[in-house]
Amino acid sequence: MNEFIEQFLVEGRELVAQGSDDLLALEENPGDKERRDSAFRAFHTLKGAAGIVDFEAMAQTLHAGEDVLSAVRSGAVVMTAAVTDLCLDCLDQVTTWLDQMQATGEVPGDAQARADQIARQFRLVSEAARPVGAASFSEATEEVGAEPQRGAPPPAALAVLEEQVTLLRNTAPAGLRGRRSSAVRVAASVLRGIDRSSEAADFERLAGATAPPEPLAETLAETLARLVEELSPPGPAQTASPGATPAETSVRVDVHRIDALVKLAGELTVAKNALGHCARLIRDDTDPRRLAAELKAQHLQLERLVADLQQSVVALRVLPLQTAFQRFPRLVREMAGALAKPARLMIEGATTEADKTIVAAISEPLLHVIRNSLDHGLETAEERTALGKPAIATIRLRAMRQGEHIVIEVEDDGRGIDLARVRSVAAARGVASAAAIAAMSEAEATDLIFAPGFSTAASVSDLSGRGVGMDVVRTTVERLGGRVFVSSRPGLGTLIRFNLPFAVMMTRVMIVEAGGQMFGLPLEAVVETVRVPRAAIAAVGAARALVLRDRTLPVIDLGKSLGVEPATGGAEATIVVVSAMGQLGGLEVDRLGERLDVMLAAPEGLLTGVPCIDGTTLMGDGRVLIVLDIRELLE
Repeated sequence: MNEFIEQFLVEGRELVAQGSDDLLALEENPGDKERRDSAFRAFHTLKGAAGIVDFEAMAQTLHAGEDVLSAVRSGAVVMTAAVTDLCLDCLDQVTTWLDQMQATGEVPGDAQARADQIARQFRLVSEAARPVGAASFSEATEEVGAEPQRGAPPPAALAVLEEQVTLLRNTAPAGLRGRRSSAVRVAASVLRGIDRSSEAADFERLAGATAPPEPLAETLAETLARLVEELSPPGPAQTASPGATPAETSVRVDVHRIDALVKLAGELTVAKNALGHCARLIRDDTDPRRLAAELKAQHLQLERLVADLQQSVVALRVLPLQTAFQRFPRLVREMAGALAKPARLMIEGATTEADKTIVAAISEPLLHVIRNSLDHGLETAEERTALGKPAIATIRLRAMRQGEHIVIEVEDDGRGIDLARVRSVAAARGVASAAAIAAMSEAEATDLIFAPGFSTAASVSDLSGRGVGMDVVRTTVERLGGRVFVSSRPGLGTLIRFNLPFAVMMTRVMIVEAGGQMFGLPLEAVVETVRVPRAAIAAVGAARALVLRDRTLPVIDLGKSLGVEPATGGAEATIVVVSAMGQLGGLEVDRLGERLDVMLAAPEGLLTGVPCIDGTTLMGDGRVLIVLDIRELLE
């Protein structure tokens, strides 16, 4: 892929995001001149960029959208919902083309037909949105130097043509000649009336004086099909999914962060030279105490520089959460319309930065949570009015940095979680026994919504009911090293909070030994370590369990489960209590080791695809340390 295409893809995605955000804001506040001008500039700049890489079809499509937005600015076209929909569909198609270019490195060669269809759609929608008494769209675009485009058929004209097809297909002998003559005259008149004079003349020539009605009906039906296509909205397969996330292959880096790395490189060079000085001291048989003091000082200096380097490298990977958040205003708009539940999305803290891995992976969990808020949490406008609530519901999506963690919250002002129904459905689906569910606290009952396959929906729809939502949320967030928390107030709403690490490259691990081998356990999954009498571990069928502070924990012999020698015997067992997906478990190990900050690398070579492995890192003595995936291990 050449550098012009790479730059075009980066800037193109940014402009699509800007244009989409402006269009949705403009729909909320049609009088916002700044947003209107910004949306126009996004289309205009995208069109120019498409021209630079010789993508003529994209340029044509964006030119049509630019013409409509120009007419909106001049007042010749009203910014209706249909105009907004088509502008967003146009940007969806641009995203699809950008994805194709990302995959192939080349401009798509089959884009012209789609470009023509979108241009026709813009023409039709803009004519329908023209205010009474305003200049026609053609006149308005001519005023700003745009090329006039053909008019599209109004729905009423198509209905009349359809009636004539039906009339011609009626071959009953009685009145046949009169029906034929009337249908031909009416159809030709309608075609001329919608600026299709050539089709009208061709149809009249074909009709002649003696042509039978059947071929005339088929010819007119074909003409009608072509006209209907001009009215057809873009197909769903051609548009980008609101939850789709393009592969992130590049990030923009603040020049100050690069300067910081350059400075660190210089300091590391000084530290390297200092180590050379220490080597000379050793060669010259320097006093051991002086040598030890020198080595300690250089070690502290090197430790500081490595820590700064790690932070600087992590800073290069960060992106604003706006990258993930920007698709949700449109999702809420479309789902609220489909569910007939008026709702607005308020976004706070979108400039909060997080590791690009977090930003890319958090979209799917947020999609499920926002979808659940709309489908299950919010009342209809009538219900809200009866309860004294505003008819338009509010969903708040906010993010904030708290130390080395990122907090993301989704809060709605809906009906809250119906815990009685949650308990009833959980019992009916066998999530737990009825007695156990009845004995659960409110927090434990709320946690049932994360059970695999759990759903309170009465029926399966395109939006919910399959029970594959909230369990995916918890699984994904925990894979990122985070936690999910839920709080709900009946009649007031629900808040779901994600607590995520700022960076996923750096991981703090506890080293343990099992069967003569060293393994790393992610420290955030470790609850505590205990030594218990081996007799306290009881056999439960083929498994083992331990009662610790009145709670029964499954116990896994780490060495045996990983295929190495089992833990050594003895009067006491060393247990590491770990947590994953809200469940506690105990890992029996031979020995506990130190705690380290490590840069985790994905498994490679023979370790690729091996279960229970989260990644690998190098220890100080050069050995490879395997860091375990606690969730998979407990499963």
